[in-house]
Amino acid sequence: MFKSSFPLTFIVFIPAVLILVSPLPAEAAHEFTVYRMQQYDLQGQPYGTRNAILNTEARTVEAEVLSRRCVIMRLADFSYDKYQKALRQSAGAVVITLPKNMSAVPQDIVQVLMQTPPSHKEVCLFFPHKSMTVFSDAYRIIFNHIRTACPRFNTFLSFLDQGRLAGVGGEDLPTIVVVAHYDSFGVAPWLSYGADSNGSGVSMLLELARLFSKLYTYKRTHAGYNLLFFVSGGGKFNYQGTKRWLEENLDHTDSSLLQDNVAFVLCLDTLGNGDTLHLHVSKPPKEGTPQYALLKELEMVVSSQYPEVKFSMVHKKINLADDMLAWEHERFGIRRLPAFTLSHLPSHRLAQPHVDVKKLSRNTKVIAEALARVIYNLTEKGAPGDLQIFTEQMQVQEEQLSAVVDWLTAQPRAAQLVDKDSSVVSTLEYHLGRYLKDVKRHYVKADKRDPEFVFYDQLKQTMNAYRVKPAIFDLLLAVCIAAYLGMMYLAIQNFGVLYNVVRRITQPKAKTH
Repeated sequence: MFKSSFPLTFIVFIPAVLILVSPLPAEAAHEFTVYRMQQYDLQGQPYGTRNAILNTEARTVEAEVLSRRCVIMRLADFSYDKYQKALRQSAGAVVITLPKNMSAVPQDIVQVLMQTPPSHKEVCLFFPHKSMTVFSDAYRIIFNHIRTACPRFNTFLSFLDQGRLAGVGGEDLPTIVVVAHYDSFGVAPWLSYGADSNGSGVSMLLELARLFSKLYTYKRTHAGYNLLFFVSGGGKFNYQGTKRWLEENLDHTDSSLLQDNVAFVLCLDTLGNGDTLHLHVSKPPKEGTPQYALLKELEMVVSSQYPEVKFSMVHKKINLADDMLAWEHERFGIRRLPAFTLSHLPSHRLAQPHVDVKKLSRNTKVIAEALARVIYNLTEKGAPGDLQIFTEQMQVQEEQLSAVVDWLTAQPRAAQLVDKDSSVVSTLEYHLGRYLKDVKRHYVKADKRDPEFVFYDQLKQTMNAYRVKPAIFDLLLAVCIAAYLGMMYLAIQNFGVLYNVVRRITQPKAKTH
């Protein structure tokens, strides 16, 4: 009877089988914003990854096998060695979860993270503000819906502002150029706030413009130097903004102050911390030149007024074979303009994420006093080294410096994120216009035919994570279902034998008399 009704019996089993083998619903789903690692092309060299399609299992960095897995770690546990381990094993992606309070993370870890170079391998690096409690070793996490980044050739790299204070006393006056790049650079564009590099340099430039604009207001203190203040963009992209600005002023115009008598170019970079000041030069200044005069005045001001500061000159030749320039003054040195960079860092490879406003104010005072002594030739006039020019109503405003740094660090300033309508550029232009004359804005755009730089989109994306049963669970479930169906099939095909066996076992034994 059961053999003849086998198709009907099979139909009875079908719904149960479909329910068992159907995909299990995700136990939990999470959607959160992630920030992608730096991704750009510079002079034909790619930096960062192009891969962005992810559907991988999640593993912690302590796992033995990371190949084609998504490695997850907390920022507090991050190290460059762990990151290199993921690269060596060809991990599909690395996700570093960021805490809500970044100040609680040890600064050495933050510094290592921000100095991590973009990988050339196909390993995506993402940074979500998400708690690690989302992830569990008992489940796997699938990341998808991440679109591949596309190049943006129509993106403006830099917005450059310049303004000047004209000197008095003749037509062929020497010009001092003060430069600082306003954009920031970090491991991810949306995490690049750049307090010390280079919010400190920009705030100092604005304060110097304010101080000397007051001096140039009165005839008695109107000096015989032209002062040109320049806020550049694309700083960490090999100073492309400065390069274009120099080409525009030296190659395509006949009425630029840079084509006249340039005394020196002073670049301000990372000046918001430390008790050291380093004057980085590509060529040591010769005695009797304005550059040498500034060097000596800096030494005098530091030794006479700020003995706690250690001042030194760092000489590094320009290596044209390197892909990246070390400091901004090297861009001017390539065009044979005397230039140097002031920084509290002895090397461009170091970084300091925070700004100490008191030390920034002190460094601003040191540079302002040294510049004034050069402009007014105070040493040759017999002025003592401890003479302070910027006092009382002319003193450096610490509150102003702090406000500018706070404003700059309130938003990421990566070059990829600063567009034509950026409030950063318009606000800088406004502040320069308050103190300087002939404030101009310059635009830089990549050449589509032979671009020196290429940016990519998809720097900020939405990632989906699903907690599901691990793959071994699906395999075990399939084996159990197959065994169950096999047993049912054998039982139906051999029902008579099975029936007799069961009957023999369950039949009561006959009583014997």
